[in-house]
Amino acid sequence: MVLFVAGNFIAIGSFHVQIALGQKEKIMNGDFQNTSGEYGRWLAQPGENASAAVSSVLPLPESVNPWDIVLCTSGTVISCENAVVVVTIFHSPSLRAPMFVLIGSLAVADLLAGVGLIANFAFAYLLQSEAARLVTVGLVVASFSASICSLMAITIDRYLSLYYALTYNSERTVTFTYIMLIVLWGVSTCLGFLPVLGWNCLKDESTCSVIKPLTKNNVAVLSVSFLLMFAMMLQLYIQICKIVMRHAHQIALQHHFLATSHYVTTRKGVSTLAIILGTFAACWMPFTVYCLIADYTYPSIYTYATLLPATYNSIINPVIYAFRNQEIQKALWLICCGCIPPNILFRTRSPSDV
Repeated sequence: MVLFVAGNFIAIGSFHVQIALGQKEKIMNGDFQNTSGEYGRWLAQPGENASAAVSSVLPLPESVNPWDIVLCTSGTVISCENAVVVVTIFHSPSLRAPMFVLIGSLAVADLLAGVGLIANFAFAYLLQSEAARLVTVGLVVASFSASICSLMAITIDRYLSLYYALTYNSERTVTFTYIMLIVLWGVSTCLGFLPVLGWNCLKDESTCSVIKPLTKNNVAVLSVSFLLMFAMMLQLYIQICKIVMRHAHQIALQHHFLATSHYVTTRKGVSTLAIILGTFAACWMPFTVYCLIADYTYPSIYTYATLLPATYNSIINPVIYAFRNQEIQKALWLICCGCIPPNILFRTRSPSDV
């Protein structure tokens, strides 16, 4: 009886060994099929523990693109930096002049752009949905469009404040400022809604641009619009430069300044204008030109390499337009420590502060 039972165990063990050897031979020959629908390694290599063998049969998550991480980091910096500007302007009752309203509009637009970059990263890797993708892309398009239009509005406001210096603080200027804000945010919102309303390339990949799901025609319209606004800003800054030079010369004659002092002041003003316009062009021009000449077949690394400097413009904007302003500096000091340093409190504005 004992011999019979032992013989049965040996026979069953031999049968299991034959099945295992047969499966291993099928795997080595490529004939074994994964009937569970999962992919991955089914057998652990020698020396691997059980947990490694179990984890090897689970689907591996999609790898994160390093460029997307850099864009998300850029969006975080943009959001934090511009949030400081927004809080400072809206918290200070003294910052209600048209210039500060436009700077606040620029900060809000850049803040939304940063939030859009963060949301795009989150939805791309956490919530993979076409609807969410269209919404985030629309938010990024609308916010960056509002940012560029706000820069244009600030340029117009600076020109008017110099050309119509005596009547600039009238009620007409305030009304014109709010009209500019309504127009620029209305146009930017419409541009952001275009992908959501169907102007996208999800159904026809051949119409895609370098930024999916935007169509090539959509990106072309945005790029041409940017070039036109840049040409207008260039023309306005040339006129501003002429006015600054004329004002500096008049002040020098009235106060009997030396020619050297007049030259230094004028050169500083021109340098400031050149930095403002040069920074804007250096950030946005490569991406704009690339969008006009490229399509979805181009390597994505070129898109990332030109888009990333464009996002840096939203990081630089608060430094150029907000933190350099004396009134915003005073308000920021009051919010942070409740005092204003004497070097900021008693500093006078010069013709080069444009």
